[in-house]
Amino acid sequence: MLIVEIFYHKLDFKTPGGTSRGILKNKLTWYIKIFHETNHNIFGLGECGPIQGLSIESGDKMMDQLKKVQKSINNLSNLDLSLFPSIQFGVESALKDLKNGGKRIIFQNSFTQGKPIKINGLIWMGNKDFMVNQIKSKIEKGFSCLKLKIGSIDFMEEISILKNIRKQFSSKILEIRVDANGALSTKDVFIKLENLGSLKIHSIEQPIPTRQWDYLKEICEKSPIPIALDEELIQLKKEKNEFIKYISPQYLVLKPTLVGGFEATRKWINIAEKNNVGWWITSALESNVGLSAIAQFCANYPLTLPQGLGTGQLFSNNIPSPLEIKGENIFYNENKTWDLSNFEKFK
Repeated sequence: MLIVEIFYHKLDFKTPGGTSRGILKNKLTWYIKIFHETNHNIFGLGECGPIQGLSIESGDKMMDQLKKVQKSINNLSNLDLSLFPSIQFGVESALKDLKNGGKRIIFQNSFTQGKPIKINGLIWMGNKDFMVNQIKSKIEKGFSCLKLKIGSIDFMEEISILKNIRKQFSSKILEIRVDANGALSTKDVFIKLENLGSLKIHSIEQPIPTRQWDYLKEICEKSPIPIALDEELIQLKKEKNEFIKYISPQYLVLKPTLVGGFEATRKWINIAEKNNVGWWITSALESNVGLSAIAQFCANYPLTLPQGLGTGQLFSNNIPSPLEIKGENIFYNENKTWDLSNFEKFK
């Protein structure tokens, strides 16, 4: 007989993070702890951390649904979690953790044995000086792939920042990704894509708001830079393979917390590869609990692109873990342990 305990935590950003949806100062998350009633000391742990305004689930309904999981944990087939992808991700993580001995090892592979994963350096939106300082810091730390959030300040000022990066670091091989989070207008999206194309941008995530599929298909066909789908994949009701065939994007950006866990992410990867579409995986502002699980999942694949797994360092009250970032790599330090001593305070 399995038992479930639920914990709630508010993660605080060290520095408020700017996105096209506003400034993030903190993020709510829930942890699900699963153990056998005969042994409370060995348990699996998973994180359920929706992003308000982006996830299909709302924070005020999370606790009610988690209580349903608590009651149904021994017969989950009777519980529909399709509208709660972050809970699906958390439950899946916790059960896999428990099955593997309750040591926060969700997948046993090269990552948990110390092999690093190359990641991109995330640059938050803000004024020009703020963004330029972040860029310099990331490059000094050794990052060769940067991901810039765009869409919150004047577009030409963002172009100016990108031009300065290319000029100042012309001697470096530097891959630049931009993420618009749907902030570009359909009226002038092609003009803006032309501006970005002149700067050798690797790709742009979600250039326009979601559910404009005919126009999105046209953008993917005509854009001078590759298009990566992100928000478009969240709770997609259309048949997924047919959707990808129709839109023909160049990349998919997959967030297990937002698309419904590892099995759902694996299905997206299979569809992408079947249709010759590239992909990478990105964390969605989880604490180290969810981030570690996602990084372990990534290592099940022969990765050819930098992954988006650098968000664990954003919080001042994260869960201490074996995760470390050195240069442009995240790795699992086997000599460090998880510190869960504060968990009881989260109840």
